[in-house]
Amino acid sequence: MLSFLNAARKSLTRLAIPAAGAAVLALAGCQPVAVGGGGPSIDTSAPVPVALLVPGGSGSAGDELLARSLENAARLAIADLGNVKIDLRVYSTGGKPAGAQAAAIQAVDAGARIILGPVFAQNANAAGVAVASRGVNVLSFSNNTDIAGGNVFVLGPTFQNTANRLASFAVSQGKRSVMVVNDRTAAGEIGRVAIERGVANAGGSVVARVGYEFSQNGIINAAPEIASQVRSSGAQAVFMTADTAGALPLLTQLLRDNRIDPSVAQFIGLTRWDIPTATLGLPGVQGGWFAMPDPALYQQYQARYQAAFGEAPHPISGLAYDGIAAIGALVKRGNAGALTAQALTQGSGFVGVNGIFRLRSDGTNERGLAIAQIRNNQVVVIDAAPRSFGGAGF
Repeated sequence: MLSFLNAARKSLTRLAIPAAGAAVLALAGCQPVAVGGGGPSIDTSAPVPVALLVPGGSGSAGDELLARSLENAARLAIADLGNVKIDLRVYSTGGKPAGAQAAAIQAVDAGARIILGPVFAQNANAAGVAVASRGVNVLSFSNNTDIAGGNVFVLGPTFQNTANRLASFAVSQGKRSVMVVNDRTAAGEIGRVAIERGVANAGGSVVARVGYEFSQNGIINAAPEIASQVRSSGAQAVFMTADTAGALPLLTQLLRDNRIDPSVAQFIGLTRWDIPTATLGLPGVQGGWFAMPDPALYQQYQARYQAAFGEAPHPISGLAYDGIAAIGALVKRGNAGALTAQALTQGSGFVGVNGIFRLRSDGTNERGLAIAQIRNNQVVVIDAAPRSFGGAGF
C-alpha cells in the first residue's frame, strides 16, 4: 500500500500538466469574438488553401512532436480525400498567442480560406480575433468552450459532451442518484457544472457534491468526507472530474480505502482513464467508467499513421485529421459557400478518426463517444459509440 500511495502522490507533483486527450487543451482563454462566423467563398475547381497552425518553434521538444504529428495527420487525411484538392500551408506559432495572431494574419494574407488549429486556447482565441473581420473561420484543436463562438470552433472533446454521454448511460443503467466530486480548480469547476447539467439532462439527480483542494493533503483530507456523503446520500454513482495526471490515482485508491465499493457506487470519470496506459493497472480505477472516441476507428488510424510515418501519433493529432475530413467533405459538394459557418454546422456532421462529430452554431461540438470500463487492467467497451446522430447516445 505504501509504495502505491507514494507513486500516486508523486503524480500530484504534475498537477499543472493535465492528462492527454482530456484537459490538455483546456487552458485559460479570452472571451470569443462576437463577429464573423460567415466565411469566404471558394473556387471548388481549384485546390482550396487551408492554413494549419502548429506549436512549432517554441523550443519545447513536446511542442515540436505535437506540431509534426498534427501536420502528418492532416496530410494523411488529405491523401484520403480522393479528387478533393487541399493546398495545405503550415505555419508555426511558437506556442504563443502573439505567434498565433501573426501566423493567422500571414495565412489569410496569403489566401487561406480557413484555419485549422492552433492547439492551445489562448492561441486559438488570438488567431480568431486576428482574422474575424476577414470572415475566415478557425477550427481550433482546443476543447475550451470559453473561446468558442463567432468565427472560432473547437474540435477538442468538451466536458459537456462527455458529461452528457456518461450521464445518459448511467441513468439508463439505473444509476440515477449521482454524487459529484471535483477539484477546486478552474477546470474542475467547469467540469462540475458540466456533470450537473448532464445529469439533469439525462433525468437523474445530483444527491451530493464535494470539492477538494487540489493538492495531496487536500485529497487525503477530503476522502473521509466524500466516503461519508456517498453512504449518507445513497449515491449510486460517484462522478469525478479528476484526471490521470492529477488527483485520480490517489483519489480512487483513498475512496476504496474508506470502504466505498465501486460495484455499489459506480465510479465515473469525466476524463480519459486510459492515458497513460499505466493507469489501467491501478487498483483504484478498476471497474470505473469513462468515455472515449470510437476505439475501432482510432486503432485503424494509429496503425495507418505508424505505417506511414514510422512513429506513433500524438494522442490529439487525430483532431487535425478530423478537421481536414470535415473540410474535404464540404468542398466535395462543389458549393462555393462550403466553408461558411452555415455549412460547417450542418446537422448530419462528419466522420473522422475519432468517430462522428458535428460543429454547433455556438462554436462547440458534439462527438459520438463509446463508454468504456476498466476490467482486469484492460479497457472494455460496454456501450459502443454511435455511428450517426439521433441514435443511441444522442
